[in-house]
Amino acid sequence: MRRGFTSVVERGAPGLELAPSRTEPIIARLPSAVTAFVGRTLKGPVHRPVTVASFAEFQHVFGGLWQPSALSYAVEQFFDHGGGRAVIVRVANGGRPPTITLPAGAGVLRLSGLNPGSREYLRASVDYDGIPEGDGDRFNLVVQRVRSAGSELIEDQEIFRRASLRPDSGRCLVDLLLQSRLARAVEPFPAQRPDRSTGPGGSAIGYASCNADGDDGGPLTDYDIIGSAAAGTGLFALSAADGFNLLCIPPLSREQDVGLSTLLVAARYCRERHAMLIVDPPASWSNARAALDGIRTWPFRSDSAVMYYPRVQALDRLRGRLETFAPCGAVAGMLARADDICPPWSAVEGEEAALRPGTQPAVPVGDADRLRLAQVGINTLTVPRAAPASGGGRVDARTLASGGSGLTDWKYLAARRLGLWVAASVERGTRWVLLEQNGPATWARARSLVDTFLEVLAEQGAFVGAEPGDRYFVICDERVNRPDTVADGRVNLLFGFATSRPGEFDAWLVTHHPASSRVRPVSVNRLATSRQRVEWEIETTILKKMDYR
Repeated sequence: MRRGFTSVVERGAPGLELAPSRTEPIIARLPSAVTAFVGRTLKGPVHRPVTVASFAEFQHVFGGLWQPSALSYAVEQFFDHGGGRAVIVRVANGGRPPTITLPAGAGVLRLSGLNPGSREYLRASVDYDGIPEGDGDRFNLVVQRVRSAGSELIEDQEIFRRASLRPDSGRCLVDLLLQSRLARAVEPFPAQRPDRSTGPGGSAIGYASCNADGDDGGPLTDYDIIGSAAAGTGLFALSAADGFNLLCIPPLSREQDVGLSTLLVAARYCRERHAMLIVDPPASWSNARAALDGIRTWPFRSDSAVMYYPRVQALDRLRGRLETFAPCGAVAGMLARADDICPPWSAVEGEEAALRPGTQPAVPVGDADRLRLAQVGINTLTVPRAAPASGGGRVDARTLASGGSGLTDWKYLAARRLGLWVAASVERGTRWVLLEQNGPATWARARSLVDTFLEVLAEQGAFVGAEPGDRYFVICDERVNRPDTVADGRVNLLFGFATSRPGEFDAWLVTHHPASSRVRPVSVNRLATSRQRVEWEIETTILKKMDYR
């Protein structure tokens, strides 16, 4: 039955189709399985998110498989399992970029690569084409990244025409290279412009290859992964990405798991960005009993995180044998594959929830242990056509809030992902209100737009309840847009939907402001949207708790 479903997720669809006011805007359905990866790679830009749509693209930008890089294997397994779009953030512990030495009369002009690594193959060329003969100051510089040492396969190229080494020239090379993604100029500078680069025999334009002084740095630490929010480094570099739904942080090395500090920061960041963190099971959980014992004292729980057990075995193409890997990449690919077939509010099951051929669980997990693991928030990886859990039927995937000491509305992964996806789509799809007059007419249009969006989802089975009032609600009027709100240039929109029981809503508050837009969950009484209680509930439990900072 599910294979006949037409997926509502359009991979690559824009988050907002912002049209002039004379054209009615729409709420576009955002992608639901864009996966971010943060970790070590062989080469590529550092602390800058790069989107790739295949492992071939990853190989082109970041160098492909590399034994010290758990991320490279996770990305390979992501695409092998059906993933369609990944956002890669490379981080490094130390490392040194290669340098290029260009002769300049009796001196030299030194360039330094922007990205560290021993496989960052750069070369540069100087010519005087188009420079008047009497101008002894100007020159043209070409900087290229090539596939390998001595290769003519150019992966990236930048050209800087009519450059000069004089700071007052208006085309100072130092300033020009500030826009480069390949290299920078290094002081001290020579007294004259660099010599023309010549090829063998001096008859053709040649290139100066980089020196063999690039260094890959050391194994990653949790500090490298976390980075700095202020500087936009580490996982906070994802703030520059358009958006993501799943976050994978593979092990720091083949022998070292990601630390608790990283998990805590990443889960909080995912909550702020309406995404889910895929957590790898610790390597010490060598069997189901060890996992059950370990989770009882494991100090990490979050409704913004999900774990699948056990680790997986797959072919390591560099070593030519089966190796054990953390499963986060395969899990993200599996979820992305399921989203292409099923709506995002459906619990993943059947072949869509199974590992692809060639990848298998590293240790067997019996049906009884599978049920026990689910009860404490650990999901189990299976292979195609695996038998269902005996006596228990289907086991729906849980978040890592399941089994914790506190109560949560986000115990099930499908409901949690649905909530995040709907919230992000509504927030992005209503930003147009900032282009309109902040008043009842705009509020009514926004309310109608969101109501239509949720009504279609309800008709497709996203929410529970027989009556529309039991399935969802939308409020965008003077009750949530008080005079002080309007005076501050803000527009508030409150909506909610039922994912577990009719009339019990997961509620979200969207706040649009010229400085920023945000959406956050809010707590409402289950009768909050009844006609008798709605104004009191908004006044006492929502508006008084708003944080506008």
